[in-house]
Amino acid sequence: MQGQQDSLGTPLLGEDSCGGNSSLGGPRAAEGRLFQRTASFQQQLYGYRKCFLPALFSASSRRAAVEAMAAEAAGPGPAFGPGDSPEGPDADAPERRRKAHGMLKLYYGLSEGESGGRPSGPDPLDPIDLNGAHFDPEVYLDKLRRECPLAQLMDSETDMVRQIRALDSDMQTLVYENYNKFISATDTIRKMKNDFRKMEDEMDRLATNMAVITDFSARISATLQDRHERITKLAGVHALLRKLQFLFELPSRLTKCVDLGAYGQAVRYQGRARAVLQQYQHLPSFRAIQDDCQVITARLVQQLRQRFREGGSGAPEQAECIELLLALGEPAEELCEEFLAHARGRLEEELSALEKELGPSPPAPDVLEFTDRGGSGFVGGLCQVAAAYQELFAAQGPAGVEKLAAFARELGGRYFELVERRLAQEQGGSDNSLLVRALDRFHRRLRAPGPLLAAARLTESATEIVERVARERLGHHLQGLRVAFLGCLTDVRQALAAPRLAGKEGPSLAELLANVASSILSHIKASLAAVHLFTAKEVSFSNKPYFRGEFCSQGVREGLIVGFIRSMCQTAQSFCDSAGEKGGATPPALLLLLSRLCLDYETATISYILTLTDEQFLVQDQSPVTPVSTLCAEARETARRLLTHYVKVQGLVISQMLRKSVETRDWLSTLEPRNVRAVMKRVVEDTTAIDVQVGLLYEEGVRKAQSSDSSKRTFSVYSSSRQQGRYAPSYTPSAPMDTNLLSNIQKLFSERIDVFSPVEFNKVSVLTGIIKISLKTLLECVRLRTFGRFGLQQVQVDCHFLQLYLWRFVAEEELVHVLLDEVVASAALRCPDPVPMEPSVVEVICERG
Repeated sequence: MQGQQDSLGTPLLGEDSCGGNSSLGGPRAAEGRLFQRTASFQQQLYGYRKCFLPALFSASSRRAAVEAMAAEAAGPGPAFGPGDSPEGPDADAPERRRKAHGMLKLYYGLSEGESGGRPSGPDPLDPIDLNGAHFDPEVYLDKLRRECPLAQLMDSETDMVRQIRALDSDMQTLVYENYNKFISATDTIRKMKNDFRKMEDEMDRLATNMAVITDFSARISATLQDRHERITKLAGVHALLRKLQFLFELPSRLTKCVDLGAYGQAVRYQGRARAVLQQYQHLPSFRAIQDDCQVITARLVQQLRQRFREGGSGAPEQAECIELLLALGEPAEELCEEFLAHARGRLEEELSALEKELGPSPPAPDVLEFTDRGGSGFVGGLCQVAAAYQELFAAQGPAGVEKLAAFARELGGRYFELVERRLAQEQGGSDNSLLVRALDRFHRRLRAPGPLLAAARLTESATEIVERVARERLGHHLQGLRVAFLGCLTDVRQALAAPRLAGKEGPSLAELLANVASSILSHIKASLAAVHLFTAKEVSFSNKPYFRGEFCSQGVREGLIVGFIRSMCQTAQSFCDSAGEKGGATPPALLLLLSRLCLDYETATISYILTLTDEQFLVQDQSPVTPVSTLCAEARETARRLLTHYVKVQGLVISQMLRKSVETRDWLSTLEPRNVRAVMKRVVEDTTAIDVQVGLLYEEGVRKAQSSDSSKRTFSVYSSSRQQGRYAPSYTPSAPMDTNLLSNIQKLFSERIDVFSPVEFNKVSVLTGIIKISLKTLLECVRLRTFGRFGLQQVQVDCHFLQLYLWRFVAEEELVHVLLDEVVASAALRCPDPVPMEPSVVEVICERG
């Protein structure tokens, strides 16, 4: 320890003041020297970090900083780096450090608190922070001496010495590298100081010269003051003379301008001199000039009016003439009338040309071409007239605006009539694309004069025409759908009435139904696509409230689609009239097809069509619309009426055959039956054909369970009345009355048959209704005839034959049995000698027949 103390030199702090062991004086002295060097070295490290930035620091400041740091490095304590030597007393070291630090702060623009070099971190006011600006070596030394052992202090000293030597080496390297720059900066500053001295001398001379000049200028101004006033008066007289010269030359200038046609220049001359001549007209000379100018101006006005009336030039030249006349003081009211009259003539020529194109002899031009001509000719001319009128006669106020509006309404109304006449010729066409393009251009061109002619309401009138045409197109498409539907029905009629060639079958009802449904649906879609053009985004009038609301909801949905569906139902129901009207000539197959078509519309097609319409036309109108359920109910009711009428028609056809077969036969003299009559076979064949026909369009339906002997039953015993009929010959005269009584009693306990009951949408219900009508007709015809024995037996054979085949077509076979029982019973009641045929014989005849 003592050796280390000697190597460090004389202790700086002296003996231990605390009275410790004197043997510790050596280490403590070393500690003192160490901490003083540490404080000094920390200050040097802080200065080295920010001293040398080569480009911006001035030479003098750099040199001062280097000298300060060099002096500081040679300060208290021994130096270990090369070039370090102890210079000056220790008391000057803090002052030198403060001076060096102040220079660095001045160069970097640091405040006292920022000079520590740490924007964030420890407290800059901490006296024991080695990097802080307020570092106190005494406090730091006391802290280390209290807290650190000697070994740690020695290690810190060794590390500090190594860092100082490295920093000294770096500082010297930086000084050597930047020495030339320091020298150059010093020379530059020296030259600048010399230049500034010269500049100061020149500025002093300049200030002296300016003072002399100012004094000299003041003396000159004082000398020339009287002359300046005289010159000003002379300048005023000169200007007045020039004005007088202009006035004296004005008549000649006006004459020359009028002769050369420079009317604008002449009006400007007149405008410049008018106020002066008016003010000094009491002087004879000025009065003569004014009279000459008035004569020339009158001639100018006459020529301008003549030029305007001739109308040979274009609209800008015409407006220029009016503007010049107004500038000359002509009455605006009269000029306004002349302007509108002249404009009327030009616009009427455009209207006449358009009207000639609509004449009967030449073919009408294309509607798009017609609207283009009208827009570019008439509407363009009207816009020019309106713009020129508002520019020229803006001072007329509301009266002038109303006059222009009346003018535009009158001519615009004539133009609209021509356009509507041309558009009416397009109503028969089926293509809307050209018509919509023409309406779009028509509407666009009439939006241009809208701000100019707001009072005339031309844009609103054009929009009304477009809306009216759109409504007419909807009516046209509705009529087209009706015609297409009637055409489909005509095609079905022709297909049903066409003769069938041998080996070649015609189209079935299912195929005809599919063709009709697809054709109608395609026509509906085509109509929707055609009218959808009126609501396209690129069309100028599509954003109007009408086309966003009423056109979509009331026009397309209600007027076109709902109207067509109801029209189709009404047309179909018209076939259900009485036999003397349309329904009598209607093929039954057409009734069946229409009923199935309406039923398909009720189940799916109506909903699909309305959904498609709502998707294509986004309805924004709050007006009430027809619900889908209402249309479906109407279509179902139409289908029901058609199917019921089909049953009646087919039942009437079979009933006519049965009625004629009963009325045209002599039942009293009929031979013993050997065969089934041909009419009964025809009835079975026609019923089978109807069953096949109905089965093509409707489902089978529900039948009641059939009894096991349905095809075996014979009419040997029909009722108690027929059992009594076997013994009729042995009856007393009162026996027939007893038979009728028994028959009537039996009817009281039998179920009543409703012949014209509602028809369901299935094949069984349709055939049941037809068979009920046919057998009821047969029963009523039998009740009106008188039968012999063999006539009764023939009826018995016929009814058994019908029972063999008709029971399978109805929903309940008992219904056929009851009706046929009543037929045979009625025949027995109408027979004087009712002797029925044996059931076995009846079966043999029917099987053979």
